[in-house]
Amino acid sequence: MSSSEQAPTATMAELSKPTLLMSTFLGGTAAIFAVNFTHPLDLIKTRVQVSQDGIIQTCSNTMRNEGVLAFWKGVPWAYLREGSYTAIRLGAYAPVRDAIGAGAPDAPWYMKFLAGALTGAIGSVAGNPFDVLKTLSQTNKGASIPLGSLVGDMYQNQGIAGFYRGVEVNVMRAVVLNATKMGVYDVAKGRVVDSTGWSRKDPRTAFCSSFLAGFFMTCTVAPFDRIRTNLMNQPTEKKVYDGMVDCLVKTVRSEGPLSLW
Repeated sequence: MSSSEQAPTATMAELSKPTLLMSTFLGGTAAIFAVNFTHPLDLIKTRVQVSQDGIIQTCSNTMRNEGVLAFWKGVPWAYLREGSYTAIRLGAYAPVRDAIGAGAPDAPWYMKFLAGALTGAIGSVAGNPFDVLKTLSQTNKGASIPLGSLVGDMYQNQGIAGFYRGVEVNVMRAVVLNATKMGVYDVAKGRVVDSTGWSRKDPRTAFCSSFLAGFFMTCTVAPFDRIRTNLMNQPTEKKVYDGMVDCLVKTVRSEGPLSLW
């Protein structure tokens, strides 16, 4: 086949590559849809972190005292969080990775981690207010607080700064989470392809790579997630902790180092 016949094919491949805006939009849309199914798990995780009760006990108490709909408390804030934080974290990763020269399969692993860290940090700052409001709604075991009242109380008692409580650890969490998840996923995909001979687009490759990335992500992000929950769950009218370090010290002192996991 002549080079003149090959040119249109290359051009079509370039045109089909999503832009930064399109990739972010698609990533956010997928995350907003998925949160309908994952939110109950997130609520249970958050309540377990706060109360230190077991998973079964937390599920049982929530169902018995608040009903099944309580598992979706705070889901409006979760939609907004996914549409900001996760849209940037996931959707912008590939364009940023390619922009810094880490898109090739043989690119250095630390460049892939850098791309994940950058998009995770930017996304966490954008989504922090919704993260705070979601956490407060999830840990509230009484009647659901109207969205306007929750926002109004926070602003009246702590101003704009209240919506950014825990932002430091949230950024650190997002950097570790995204760097680990996206970096390990990319590296694992290459190793799986080399070991099995499967193509990079094979569903088996995606499953194995996702499993490995999810495992390492959970191990690395758990301590940051625990401290973030404690900081964001402070009452709107007062501060329990004087920042991330104070929260870490008090948590470890009262519950032990393993409580971070």
